[in-house]
Amino acid sequence: MASLSIQAMESYLSHSISSLNRNKLHGLLAEIDFRNYINSLGFHERVSVGGWIVRNTGAGTFAHDTVVFFPNTIVPDVDYPPTSQLPDPGHGLHTICSTFHQLGIGSYFCTPVVNIDENPLSIQWHSVQLGLPTQQPYSPFPVDLPDFTPRSRRYNFLQSNTDVSLIPENSMPEEFSKEHLRVSFQNRYMAEISDIDGILWGEQYTYPIEIKEKTPASDNKIGEYFGLDVGPFVKLAFYAAKRGNLHSIFIVREINDVESRELVNWLFITYDQLAQYASWVYRGGGTNMLGGQSSVVRIPKSEFQVLNGDTIKQL
Repeated sequence: MASLSIQAMESYLSHSISSLNRNKLHGLLAEIDFRNYINSLGFHERVSVGGWIVRNTGAGTFAHDTVVFFPNTIVPDVDYPPTSQLPDPGHGLHTICSTFHQLGIGSYFCTPVVNIDENPLSIQWHSVQLGLPTQQPYSPFPVDLPDFTPRSRRYNFLQSNTDVSLIPENSMPEEFSKEHLRVSFQNRYMAEISDIDGILWGEQYTYPIEIKEKTPASDNKIGEYFGLDVGPFVKLAFYAAKRGNLHSIFIVREINDVESRELVNWLFITYDQLAQYASWVYRGGGTNMLGGQSSVVRIPKSEFQVLNGDTIKQL
């Protein structure tokens, strides 16, 4: 046996996640609900798993090179022995990564090997670069990235003691796989790293997506609006700057109140619309995902569309 249980995954996350505030937890829940909703519409093959987008650091070279990584989600109690044949990435992910590659963003699918049963530290990742015209071989992950600065000394990314029991069991494998991949990369390289909630493969364009759970606020000048933290806004702007066939989209799980968190509607806005109608004056928001005070750009709710089967077909 060379597998991991839910309990082993939870134990690892308790050490890797520095904090699990309300915003981060509800963000995870919104991602789960979004995937369930997309599945119910019959578009499950149009949305990728979550992953990471990573940029190099250093004076004069900061953000000059960017790569993305998508993990193969580790299924609990399934063997991943060193002798197993590594899987072929799905066709949809190949297509999505072709878009990234054309824009100069290296794209990798990563799959694990578990060497010791119930031991997350024994996991070794292997990656294959996607988006190239010819099939590439798997190689050990992290891959050799000459434009990224190797970490000069080891940093303990597993020093936290966070209660992660509120993470739903059905979300644990994907969250664990993403976190383990992040730690594996950052153990080797200095980098700026941000998560990717998923990539939507539309009829016309490819859309990195940002998913948030929100209640609308109100302003005399704007009317009802949704706020988006400056960090995610800048990340969406980065995708827009790359352009080509790569667009981006902000998805809101609108809820009636912060106590019951009952769904009102799924709404979305493309970055083109968001950039056109977002207020130029940012405003202080609530607690961000890292536990600090956020600054948000405000986007009128009236500029969002309902996300359903018909609108997805128009993307």
